[in-house]
Amino acid sequence: MTTALWASDGLADRLVAACGPSWRAYVDHAFVRRLGEGTLPLGAFRHYLKQDYLFLLHYARAWALAVYKSSTLAEMRKSNASVKAILDRETGLHLDFCRSWGLSEADVEATPEDDATMAYTRYVLEKGMQGDLLDLVVALAPCAMGYAEIGRRLAASDNSKNPYRAWIETYGSEDFAGVARGVADEVDRLWKVRANEGRFDDLAKTFDRATRLEAAFWQMGLDAP
Repeated sequence: MTTALWASDGLADRLVAACGPSWRAYVDHAFVRRLGEGTLPLGAFRHYLKQDYLFLLHYARAWALAVYKSSTLAEMRKSNASVKAILDRETGLHLDFCRSWGLSEADVEATPEDDATMAYTRYVLEKGMQGDLLDLVVALAPCAMGYAEIGRRLAASDNSKNPYRAWIETYGSEDFAGVARGVADEVDRLWKVRANEGRFDDLAKTFDRATRLEAAFWQMGLDAP
């Protein structure tokens, strides 16, 4: 599967190809299509925003686990940079975005975790605890890679009057494409130094499962009352 977002000859691209139906169900979910059209119910988007903040906290924990799973100082620094970016910048930006949609920090913090949020985040953390750094990063990868693909596609359409334009512009930006590319590159690098073809099937199952949990996360938002 060839894409301009990440290398077409590495493990990351092979994993996307291996879980084709799950990947398409994720990046072309009805939640995504309606968000791009501007027809997504506001309640569904607000519910998603609150759950996405809770997801973000666990995402930081997963990258902190990646520091522990690292075997070199360079790997530790790379994972720690992700933790710092989430805690020092992304959580604040997300809360600012929530406020622009009428959701206070107290509202967001008081939100209970949805089953879909719990299933996804605990799966990623469990894969990281059971396996090595490659297992963990493969489980983390669909999030950034998928959002970048979604953002780029939606940003290519006319969304000037779309109420979700700011979200689309964030994930369709070159900055976020760089984040996704960095995660894909790390998957490719770890594959070269820590693995062989005998691990591919297990890694593909992990990637597929995480991708399906991403689609379930969209469905959670769409099903919100």
